[in-house]
Amino acid sequence: MMNLPQQVSEIISNTLQIDQSARTLDQETALIGAIPEFDSMAVVSIITALEERFGFTVDDDEIDASIFETVGTLVTFVEGKLQAG
Repeated sequence: MMNLPQQVSEIISNTLQIDQSARTLDQETALIGAIPEFDSMAVVSIITALEERFGFTVDDDEIDASIFETVGTLVTFVEGKLQAG
């Protein structure tokens, strides 16, 4: 089974249609402002994919640009949702 960072990276890659072999996503990988495909529509798609994969709900007021700074900040957000759930 994949660990949480791997699962989150896979969701990002699949949602943005990034070739994972061409670009390795790690905890330090910057997202917003660094990946051209990462726009507001991508944020919505990634949130939806995370909700479906992990079975939690994200409220609009929880969504903040700081969550999407790096893969690591997004993983931390997902961990928090899973622990709260």
